[in-house]
This record gives sequence, C-alpha cells and structure tokens, in this order.
Amino acid sequence: MERASPAAGKLNAGGRGAGDGHGPAGGAQPRAAAAGSAEPGELIGRALDFKSEGAQCYKDKKFREAIGKYHRALLELKALLLLLSQEPAGQRPPAAAAAAGLSEEQRQAVEAIEVDCYNSLAACLLQAELVNYERVKEYCLKVLQKEGENFKALYRSGVAFYHLGDFNKALYYLKEARSRQPTDTNVIRYIQLTEMKLSRCSQREKETL
Repeated sequence: MERASPAAGKLNAGGRGAGDGHGPAGGAQPRAAAAGSAEPGELIGRALDFKSEGAQCYKDKKFREAIGKYHRALLELKALLLLLSQEPAGQRPPAAAAAAGLSEEQRQAVEAIEVDCYNSLAACLLQAELVNYERVKEYCLKVLQKEGENFKALYRSGVAFYHLGDFNKALYYLKEARSRQPTDTNVIRYIQLTEMKLSRCSQREKETL
C-alpha cells in the first residue's frame, strides 16, 4: 500500500520537475498503430517537446499540468520502444531490437529524457499538499538505475525513505548525496534528522531489553 505523508512543515525536498505518479494524463496509452506511423526521430522529438512543456509548467507552478506533460513524454518513449520491437516473430527480442534501431545519439537522448522526466516527476510530487513518498521513491530509484550518482535522485530517495520510516536506507542515500555535494544544507539537515531518529530507535530498543 502506498503511503502519503503531509508535506506541510517539511524541509525543501523539491527541485526542478513535475509529476503526480498516477499515470498519463487522460489515460492515453501508446498503440501499435500510432507507433507504426512515426519515425524514431519524430517520437524522440515529441518526447522532448512534452518534457520542455512540463518544465515550463513547473516553473509556472502548474504542477498537475506539468505531471501530464512528463507522462506524455514518457509515453512517446514507450511508443518508440513498441515501434522498434515490431519485428517478425523469432527475431531479436524487444530490447535488442530497440538498441539496434537507434543511433548512439538517439540512445543517449532517450536515456536523458527518461532521467529528466522521472527526476521531474519526483520533484512535482514533493510539491503536493499530501506527498506520495512511495511514488517519489519509485521514480528516484528509476533514475538511479541509469545514473547511480545523480545528486537529486540520491537526495530525494533519502527524503522519501525518511518519511517512509526506513531510516537506515534514508541515511545511506543521504550520505551518498552528501558525498556529491558536501555543503548542501538540505542534505545536511536531513542527515541530522535521520541520525536523531536512528538514535531514538536504538534507545527504545535498549529500554525494552
């Protein structure tokens, strides 16, 4: 079950981006017919356009609109994968077909769009009155699968785990974030809060023995 926690009074855990984590706006889904009528470059271009629109919505504090734009960008990338995987049965699997069907520049562009969109979705979630920290964690971990040293994803993962009550994991990700930006005040503050929580938990355990 996903857990939502009040955002009121929380430290600054946001940043650039957008997303509510409840699926694409309007319930749109990439379809084989739609994918088949577009070229990879066109789909990547549309994804970039939606991502840029999402960034502008975020700057304008239109977070729900930004969420939809980022999801639309990700849907374009799903349509791209669908297009590239449409080969005769018995040939290359979808992942191999996708890798073979894109230039190196296109592969890098797709990965950059994914990272930016998931980072931005996490940032928008953190602007909500009730923050879905489970979904924030999910998006940040997707980023870290591709960019293990991404500062924003490390920091926000730590914030999410902190609010979900997993203080050991929170401390791990926050310290990883601090190793990238040692003077970031938000990271330092969350590390202090997490260490206080761990200390209290340890004290309670001793008292029950």
